Amino acid sequence: MELLKTVLYGILEGITEWLPVSSTGHLILAEKYLNLPYPAEFLELFRVVIQLGAILAVVVLFFPKLWPFTADKSQNYIKKDTWVMWMKIVVATLPAMVLGLLLDDWLEAHLYNTQVVAAMLILYGVFFILIENRNKAPRVTSLSQLSFKESLIIGFWQVLAMIPGTSRSGATIVGGLLLGASRPVAAEFTFFLAIPVMFGASLLKLVKYLAEGMTLGAEQWSVLGTGCLVAFVVSLGCIRFLMNFVKKHDFKVFGWYRIALGLVVLAAGLLGI
Repeated sequence: MELLKTVLYGILEGITEWLPVSSTGHLILAEKYLNLPYPAEFLELFRVVIQLGAILAVVVLFFPKLWPFTADKSQNYIKKDTWVMWMKIVVATLPAMVLGLLLDDWLEAHLYNTQVVAAMLILYGVFFILIENRNKAPRVTSLSQLSFKESLIIGFWQVLAMIPGTSRSGATIVGGLLLGASRPVAAEFTFFLAIPVMFGASLLKLVKYLAEGMTLGAEQWSVLGTGCLVAFVVSLGCIRFLMNFVKKHDFKVFGWYRIALGLVVLAAGLLGI
């Protein structure tokens, strides 16, 4: 039964990490019904580390775009555009890296609850609908057109995703759209930006966990491994789906979904469910 719950968590992570609907928010809600018999400290670790599987899917699917070296001697074996893109990713990562270290514990202690998740689901759902209703033609249609300043601004939007229920992909996509990026560019940049952020967050959480004197047994390693593997497989399909979806559709459907889910969560809270 515990293995089945872990698989369900992996499926949920693989879907919600990339769709702008908040993976952390969904995982917090899932914990109300899919209770794993482990200490709260391990569940906090699990909630973050399971995202590594989803991140690995990005590396696999976009490896040709992400790998900065080439076999072409005429280019000195270096893809300059890819190096520039990575520099933009580093710049966009700085706000989350600094503020994440400062606010991580406080946010977990005060904001990781269903009321905050519901509020952020609704708020960003409204954002998506309003932004998409502008009907403005995108100004940035490729990652190379995204400036370092715009990358940094998107990085600050990503900081807002530290509030559960916001969605890291949702916040960065909203930021990208407001800056004039096309939907595919906004989605692709948020995928790439996830790589250093999620690896860093997972490493930080693991170090804190071990530094507090806690250990991981064989069963807990198995839970982490299973969750990551399932999240990886599901993410492969979900990323392909989203990239194809945004070529023909807008993000309003995700906005309406967020609003509906947020209202359900609020109603459930009021009814004591």
